[in-house]
Amino acid sequence: MSKKVELLAPAGNYESFLGAIHAGADAVYLAGSQFGARAYADNFSEEEVCKAIYYAHLYHRKVYLTVNILLKEEELETLYSYLLPYYVAGLDGVIVQDMGVFLYIRDHFKGLELHVSTQMCVTGAYGAALLKELGACRIVPARELSLDEIRFMKQEAKIEIETFIHGSLCYSYSGTCLFSSILGGRSGNRGRCAQPCRLPYQVFDGTHPATKEEQYVLSLKDMCTIQMIPQLIEAGIDSFKIEGRMKKPEYAAGVTAIYRKYIDRYYEHQTAPLVEEQDIQILKHLYIRSELQDGYYQKHNSAKMITLSKPSYSGSDDVLLDQIRAAYMEQKQQIPITGLIQLHIGEPAALSITAASIQLTVFGNIVEQALGHPLEEASIRKQIQKTGTSNYKFTSLKIEMDPEVFLPLKTLNELRRQALEHLENELLQHTYREAPIEAPVEESVEELTALADCTAFKNEDRIIAVSVLGEEQLKVALKHKEITRIYLSADYVMDHACTKESLSFGSKELYLALPYLIRQQSYDYLNQLEAILVKQTIDGVLIRSQEEWGWLKAIQYTGSIVTDAGLYCYNSAAKRYYQNRQNLTTVPYELNLKELLRLGIQDMEVPVYGRIPMMITANCVRNTTVGCQNSKQDLKPFFLLDRYQKRFPVLTNCRHCYNVIYNSTPTSLHSYMEQLLRYQVRSLRLDFTVEEAVEVEQILTYYAQVIAHPEHKFTPPYAEYTKGHLGRGVE
Repeated sequence: MSKKVELLAPAGNYESFLGAIHAGADAVYLAGSQFGARAYADNFSEEEVCKAIYYAHLYHRKVYLTVNILLKEEELETLYSYLLPYYVAGLDGVIVQDMGVFLYIRDHFKGLELHVSTQMCVTGAYGAALLKELGACRIVPARELSLDEIRFMKQEAKIEIETFIHGSLCYSYSGTCLFSSILGGRSGNRGRCAQPCRLPYQVFDGTHPATKEEQYVLSLKDMCTIQMIPQLIEAGIDSFKIEGRMKKPEYAAGVTAIYRKYIDRYYEHQTAPLVEEQDIQILKHLYIRSELQDGYYQKHNSAKMITLSKPSYSGSDDVLLDQIRAAYMEQKQQIPITGLIQLHIGEPAALSITAASIQLTVFGNIVEQALGHPLEEASIRKQIQKTGTSNYKFTSLKIEMDPEVFLPLKTLNELRRQALEHLENELLQHTYREAPIEAPVEESVEELTALADCTAFKNEDRIIAVSVLGEEQLKVALKHKEITRIYLSADYVMDHACTKESLSFGSKELYLALPYLIRQQSYDYLNQLEAILVKQTIDGVLIRSQEEWGWLKAIQYTGSIVTDAGLYCYNSAAKRYYQNRQNLTTVPYELNLKELLRLGIQDMEVPVYGRIPMMITANCVRNTTVGCQNSKQDLKPFFLLDRYQKRFPVLTNCRHCYNVIYNSTPTSLHSYMEQLLRYQVRSLRLDFTVEEAVEVEQILTYYAQVIAHPEHKFTPPYAEYTKGHLGRGVE
């Protein structure tokens, strides 16, 4: 049989770590003092992380560190010194979201396993295979994937797969959510999500209510897959991950213990174990939000996955918590050892101990003939077995001794101390690493505040781009002479079999805007898209996901690529990876102007108008409220109405089966235009989503004036707008 599945438990602090290890976790994931996606957890000090690594390795367990947020440029410069002590201590792996961080760790910390976080939103075999080629040894795919998709990814990419099996679920595909960030400045990409998905909304179908009252339509029930262990193992999953670093230590220990029990039973009997009702009840009483469901493994989406009623935690059973604490946190678990002590007159005292596959012997002083009171066997046994609060406990001790022997008791104590010290060194001999000889010298990134004097860039070379979804928006964009590039929905091109020539693009560039997400169900679509890219005059593509990036690499696409804001370029390492002389990267929505100047805004694309996509979701607001429409592309939005009477448009893409929830107001950077032009930004973009043709005409006319005369103050044709994060940024 292949190796057993790993049971991976969360730890928000050192007490949780101990509880998880004692309850049977094969590995624990945790965060240090920086760069973890749970900024509000207690998290670990540097000393505690190293202590946890040592302790785990004594029990042949592993520790993975979360560096699963997006890092700004100045933070990337501190990453080496942050990781170095953990690397030397023997850290087993790092869980990473940021592509720049991924490449940095790969290049500077040789031999440290790289695990791709679910925050990188890997949805298929193309993305997984590419990341494996870059150095990943494990993928934590999007939680929305089915068992069939996971099985296919494993077979095609031949890489370790880690999936969530228990705990809370995000409504949005992880890594694509900007809801908390845009509304309140608390970014999920920085570990500070305020969970607006747990708030109530009323749903409208156009102007008509789809729900009579507010409901929690974005709040998923918690996941529990204890009944699915055989199917999950047989799908080839390598690691079962329990969610919950923000939860109490009793949760980590209690949930781990139950999953440990049934995983072991499956391997012992090779059949599906019958899950006892009392264990299901224990799981239900350990910090569960509303009801339980089994996630996306067997369904793409469902109204039954949503809480609808208030999704507060149901609380926990205090008696149960006390039992868990007593079993896994209050009683120290010690490594069992067996011993043999030999005391022969005229020879050195010898203590041999055995633990697991390790056997060793230490020697002490010469054993003497007793002149007075000889050593008694009971005294010898008591001294040698006095392991106290150490990590070890004698389960048996054999004593071989001559009659009438003498040895000071402190010598016996020293013999025991040396033996245990040698044993610990043997158990940890493969843990430690040598530090790199020298710290890396990073290239400095200068702030680009002097670009006003730059003469290399010519205004006539500037790209004025628009992205459109449908025919009416496209017709307006084609009429505007100042527009040099149009990003047209690839779905629209596919549905209408249109070409650049048939659309009368003239000198304008045509780029295909790929879907926000591609999964296995859309692989035939990709084959058709490849034929279009080969046969038609397409100037380039706009891509939004790792899967699309991996697909373009796989088909050896040589055209121009623009990566959208969701393929985050927070730092220079990520920017260098995605961008070259031919490719272009879009600035992320969450960096402020100063941070973008430091990154190098002049050779990136800046969206100056548009509604920010705040969630990409597998669950469907329309399906939850009125049922599945099963249309290819519906450009008539639903709306979410929040407690402040803000209306958030929701567009449904049924071909690829996802929703996009947009901000209630558009982002408009018209007041920054003079600065953007002075800093020589080469590409400006306007994104149109739910705007009618008349609105598109007004907005394009307005921006033509602003770009031509940025020193003038023109009144925008919309009353409400936001400046996004360009002024404030995120923590």
